[in-house]
Amino acid sequence: MKLSLYGRLAMALFASLALGLGMTACGGGTIGYLWVLGQEAAGQTSGQIVGFKIDDFTGNLTQTARFSETTEGANPVSLVVKSGGRYVYVINQGTPPAGGVGTGRNTSSGISVFAVGGDGSLTYEDGYSSQGFDPVWAQFDGTGTYLYVLDKYSPDSITTNAGCLKTQTCNGSITVFSADAGTGRLTLVQNTQTIPANGIPLPYFEVSLTPVMMHTAGSCLLTLNSNNTISPFAISSSTGQLSFTGTGTQTPVTNAVQLNSIGGNGTNIYLTDADNGGDTPFLYPFNLATNCNLTPSTGGGRQINASTDFPGTTNPAYSFIDNSGKYVYVLNQSTTTTAQGTPFSSITGWSIVQGTNGQLTPLAQGQYTTGSGPVCMVEDTSNQYMYVSNHLDGTVTGKVIDPTTGFLSDLTRGATFAATGQATCLALSGAVE
Repeated sequence: MKLSLYGRLAMALFASLALGLGMTACGGGTIGYLWVLGQEAAGQTSGQIVGFKIDDFTGNLTQTARFSETTEGANPVSLVVKSGGRYVYVINQGTPPAGGVGTGRNTSSGISVFAVGGDGSLTYEDGYSSQGFDPVWAQFDGTGTYLYVLDKYSPDSITTNAGCLKTQTCNGSITVFSADAGTGRLTLVQNTQTIPANGIPLPYFEVSLTPVMMHTAGSCLLTLNSNNTISPFAISSSTGQLSFTGTGTQTPVTNAVQLNSIGGNGTNIYLTDADNGGDTPFLYPFNLATNCNLTPSTGGGRQINASTDFPGTTNPAYSFIDNSGKYVYVLNQSTTTTAQGTPFSSITGWSIVQGTNGQLTPLAQGQYTTGSGPVCMVEDTSNQYMYVSNHLDGTVTGKVIDPTTGFLSDLTRGATFAATGQATCLALSGAVE
């Protein structure tokens, strides 16, 4: 069939528009960018961060023009994106000094700031240091103004514990920065809540024993500490200051073996108990009170691998609530089941029972395959796709989420994407403003 002149012109115009919008016959436009951290591969002295474009129609990941950049530090463990998507902040844990963990600042540790280009490519801007030692996690407040960096060891612990080796007990700390909206640059926020006898404000906020993770929800910040406690803080939206709330440090689960992750939203908070790799891992639901303390959900926790949930599942490492607030997903790093077809590492899902205070019921089709050693999970801002970073095989797993059931399924054009090195955490932005 021959097209008329107008038909040919229309087809040419459509092709031009498609190219301009990044559309192809097999996909749609780019709806966001995903960045994944990778620890050093053989022969490398710095960590890596790689970038992907997210396809609107399929959720498929394709490399950005400048796919890989060094993180300007060693052992990257956490990253966050400033609201607006223009700046990415990477936490490099570094390598312990010769005297052992906690005897001084780690080599090649610090905070690396990257500017985001219009195509999702990253350009290194500057580096900063937190006040404590051994940084492990970062979060922004709800406004995207203040950056909180969690250190396993506080400066005070280093001084009072004569080196703070692994065999000693030491508190951690949080360093607070104000992030400039125009440049992304960081400015230290002094702790005016705790003034020493000399009258000079501290440059950090102390938390409990060697914290492992941190979570911000609304005007609250919670640190999960290695002694199975929670340090709850209220965030000042005007100054970024942190203040202890309620009765201070909490012990939310009296019989926990090893709480190792905290996740949630402004209402519900979930803790995972890895049980040191044993056979009884738990997922504990809590409500976040107005004073930032945790109150247990009626009905208690779920044994993740109970016969009613997902038998054989072990080593939960991360929990995540979807954007709708209806479903909870847990990343599990191993299984005790040898049945054929059972994934070694998996994602398991629960529905949050509506009208309750966070009680959970397992999804009917709630166990899904992922890569080896999953560690972090995100959902794209259009509420269509989930992505998981897998540490042991250095990949990203992509899933489609059904908003009605919470069920996950593989992306239509392949669910596994190669990152770099041993993947740690990932983050995404829906736009670059």
